[in-house]
Amino acid sequence: MPAQPVVAPASVPPDLLTAALEDAAKRTGAKVADIEVTVAEAVTWPDGSMGCPQPGMMYTQALVPGYRIVLRAGKQILNYHAGARGGPNFCPADRVASPAPGRREEAM
Repeated sequence: MPAQPVVAPASVPPDLLTAALEDAAKRTGAKVADIEVTVAEAVTWPDGSMGCPQPGMMYTQALVPGYRIVLRAGKQILNYHAGARGGPNFCPADRVASPAPGRREEAM
């Protein structure tokens, strides 16, 4: 059975959401159709780490427009962060940082 087309919330490009869902399916073994989108929003990241800083790395200290996608596959929660350009990147739970407060974007 072919996968259902992904309908993204207005603020998240459909190709980003599709890429995140497909990656989550590979990581968990779940079917894309069984993965729940719990958060999909345009945000402003507080720096170049886009909410997923790696230990020992330095990042630009400028606001970065982007997206946050949180998926649920069974009991697993998977976080994906992206800038306004480029694909979503999986962010392990122990590195997830919040978007800049009060800087959520309405649409990009």
